Amino acid sequence: MKLDILAMCAHPDDAELSCSGTIALHVALGKKVGLLDFTRGELGTRGTPETRQAEAEASSKILGLVARENLGLADGFFKNDAESQLQVIRKIRQFQPEIVLANAINDRHIDHGRASQLAKDACFLSGLRKIVTYDDQGQIQAPWRPRQVYHYIQDRYLEPDLIVDISPYWQIKMESVRAFKTQFFVGEATDNEPSTPISTPDFIYFLEARAREFGRMIGVEFGEGFVKATPPGVKNLFDLI
Repeated sequence: MKLDILAMCAHPDDAELSCSGTIALHVALGKKVGLLDFTRGELGTRGTPETRQAEAEASSKILGLVARENLGLADGFFKNDAESQLQVIRKIRQFQPEIVLANAINDRHIDHGRASQLAKDACFLSGLRKIVTYDDQGQIQAPWRPRQVYHYIQDRYLEPDLIVDISPYWQIKMESVRAFKTQFFVGEATDNEPSTPISTPDFIYFLEARAREFGRMIGVEFGEGFVKATPPGVKNLFDLI
């Protein structure tokens, strides 16, 4: 299945926290959007790989994703090496996305920056025809290089190169976040899971404040920011807000 947009994430819930409003917007525009989680988040303090998988499936339905897969790389220990790059290349060639959304280039969690570089390197290498990969049926895959790679902004503030107006999709974004019930505050706590910096109401307030800050920069209510390695281009100045 060919996708318009493929979001790549170190952990289940990275996309929900950082670019799910942008995903919901483009799904509403009729674009085919998929998500590739690199790990199962097995080192997370709360929840299990099984509960996070179920939560990811619930979130995918909320966002209207047409595909979501997990590479099963080692949480906390995966590397940006040839083995991991080839796994990502196979998925890029399978889905042939025009646009890739990737982790923040620098962030608090060590996996995020590493996943960012892994995604970026794999997008480039996927376009090289002398790198041979095979699909699930054993057929040689055609090379494919996405037209654009945008890095979403996560915990640490980064100066955005572009901001997407997600105001009409804020509620969908928050529904997708709250689908991860073991990870985030969804109401009065009723479980015995340990508290973490992201499981408190304060973290939900932080998400809203960040989105409002980015929105204010472009004169809208809510926004999501992205960083790009090369300057974004437009056909004319009227394409900009």
